[in-house]
Amino acid sequence: MAIRNGFEPVTDADYQRIRELHAQGLGRNEIMKATGRGASVVSRLAREMGLQFTRGGEVATATAARQADNKARRGLAVQRLYDRVERIQDRLDEDDYRYQHVTHTGLVVTVTDEYPPAADEKHLASAVTGYLNAAARLEAIDAGDGADDARSMLGKIMTGLADVYREQQEADTEGAGDDP
Repeated sequence: MAIRNGFEPVTDADYQRIRELHAQGLGRNEIMKATGRGASVVSRLAREMGLQFTRGGEVATATAARQADNKARRGLAVQRLYDRVERIQDRLDEDDYRYQHVTHTGLVVTVTDEYPPAADEKHLASAVTGYLNAAARLEAIDAGDGADDARSMLGKIMTGLADVYREQQEADTEGAGDDP
């Protein structure tokens, strides 16, 4: 059926049709499609006739279920982010740091060193910061508060990571002067 414009007068036939469709158990949106009337017209006529659309409870239940599912998914995502942070930190805490390097001849070699190269340290610290920020944002959605505490904690972590990076840079600079 074609959609009617909002200026077409309501007829007795419209009332009858809405009453019949409602009796068949159709919801407001389905009645709108069947009659070509807009949401406000269908709602107003139904209200005038004392008709109610009872699917509100079903919609609320479905919405609550979807929200609970999304909260659980966010919880799993947060756990995965923290797992990644821990894996990176474990890698940085190892006695020997292994990485691949391409020589000037194009040969790929695995290098074992006491410390990661500064570029690796910087990238890994950046990844940790990104993961922690993402986790805090997801946790704040469900907490509804405490975002300031999370930001404060992240700020402290970022400062600590920057200090470690700076110390690594200084150690690399000092070590470079020791080579003949």
